[in-house]
Amino acid sequence: MKNHNLLLVGWREWVKLDSLGLEAVKAKVDTGARTSALHAFDVQPFDENGVKRVRFKIHPKQRNTEIVATCAADVVDQRTVADSGGHRENRWVIKTPVTIGAFSWPIEITLTSRDDMRFRMLLGRTAMQNRLLVDPSRSYVLGKRRNLKNRR
Repeated sequence: MKNHNLLLVGWREWVKLDSLGLEAVKAKVDTGARTSALHAFDVQPFDENGVKRVRFKIHPKQRNTEIVATCAADVVDQRTVADSGGHRENRWVIKTPVTIGAFSWPIEITLTSRDDMRFRMLLGRTAMQNRLLVDPSRSYVLGKRRNLKNRR
């Protein structure tokens, strides 16, 4: 694929997860991670009209545990995922559109506690494939948070 077809991003970008009601999440664009991950706690599976769903809470702002958003999404899978330290964890997997800049596409995201991490979200290789080109020397290529409308 030619590079001019790819969206240039930095190693960290602001993303939107509109279907989850999350208008501004700071994400690390992580070429070392295969799967994308989103901070989640109090994760509760439930059935709705025969569809397996999951409800979870998130602290959308880094270093702020007072703000809590409650989200719900359809379950795609439940998988064992190894983190960067090699620890294996069984995680719920959801599929939701991600918006970066003016572009939006569906991605799979695993739910896990990221309270101790610097970013509420990791954008993994699978979500980036054939869409993004990462410049690791740059940050927020597509704009700072203040440029996002409806920010929290």
